[in-house]
Amino acid sequence: MRLILASTSPRRREIMALLGIPFEVIAPEFEEIVSTDLPIDVEVINFAVGKARSVALRQPNSLVVGSDTMISVDGEKISKPIDKADAVRMLRLLSGRTHTILTSLAILDGAGGPGVRTIEKVFVEMCPYTESDIESYLAYNESMDKAGAYSIQGRGRNLIASIRGDYLAAVGMPLRPIAGCLERHGIALGVDVEKLYADKSVLNWQNFG
Repeated sequence: MRLILASTSPRRREIMALLGIPFEVIAPEFEEIVSTDLPIDVEVINFAVGKARSVALRQPNSLVVGSDTMISVDGEKISKPIDKADAVRMLRLLSGRTHTILTSLAILDGAGGPGVRTIEKVFVEMCPYTESDIESYLAYNESMDKAGAYSIQGRGRNLIASIRGDYLAAVGMPLRPIAGCLERHGIALGVDVEKLYADKSVLNWQNFG
């Protein structure tokens, strides 16, 4: 079966490439509109399914992977900032506190199998930082396409005190559920996923122990 990543995210493409097998990337035709009434776990799954479905409808007999990331702090759902002022607001809100990253994964199976729908939760403790720190960080221009306005694998790592949970899910997409789905389809991987998780040798993972 064809393996397709329904995403425009370079981070998710990097993570998928860690599996060491061929895959295609197709941009999903799906608009993310954050609601005020849906719980965050429902919405983040809906977004992943919506992205995957928009591609799967045009690509039958394929395994299509969709993913989405949102942040929860004080009951507020935080997605990507809409502009610099919104990025400043988000970074102020997160400073010195622990928030939860929810990264959803949806795999739609064009062969009629059950596919995958799952959420990984990662807990991130931020350092206390100043207004000057925020301005300096925003100057690196890596905030605008990131949930919470910071990049874990980029310079945003300097704002982070600790991470508990699946690091790859925090960066953009959990790898273990994808590997499990592929193995159930008899698709041999080009890497030992558990060794990859043990070695923590990719995407600045070793910065977090």
